[in-house]
Amino acid sequence: MKLHELRDNPGATKPKKRIGRGPGSGTGKTGGRGIKGQKSRSGVSINGYEGGQMPLYMRLPKRGFNKPNRKKFAVINLGLIEKFVEAGTLDAKAEITEDLLVETGVVRRKLDGVRVLAKGEVTSKLNITVTGASKAAVEAVEKAGGKLTITAAAAAE
Repeated sequence: MKLHELRDNPGATKPKKRIGRGPGSGTGKTGGRGIKGQKSRSGVSINGYEGGQMPLYMRLPKRGFNKPNRKKFAVINLGLIEKFVEAGTLDAKAEITEDLLVETGVVRRKLDGVRVLAKGEVTSKLNITVTGASKAAVEAVEKAGGKLTITAAAAAE
């Protein structure tokens, strides 16, 4: 068998039905849409409408709640801070603040503050001041001999 000898099974493909092409076609005149009414007109799509019955999307229960005044923090892992310290972008001896992290490009933007998470290893003795941090991150920095301070603005909320 060669590539040019390949064929579909007989009856596997049918030609597309051409709608609205005269009375001989079987779907001429109204084109299978019936007579008059909203659905016979062009440009009408009534998605989700169930003929007056309560639609499915309204019958299903609503779940969850989105807090309108929620805080969005820029998240950074300890491993990334350590990587930047080793690369020489950040100075381990100086205090690492949110503004410094943005300045050096470790964090793109502050948003409502910077939150430090504990992913990654810390070997340097770091002095970090941020809006938020996980307990594990605070422990990891202190274990390495550093200090992680959370600012009062975040603690008040």
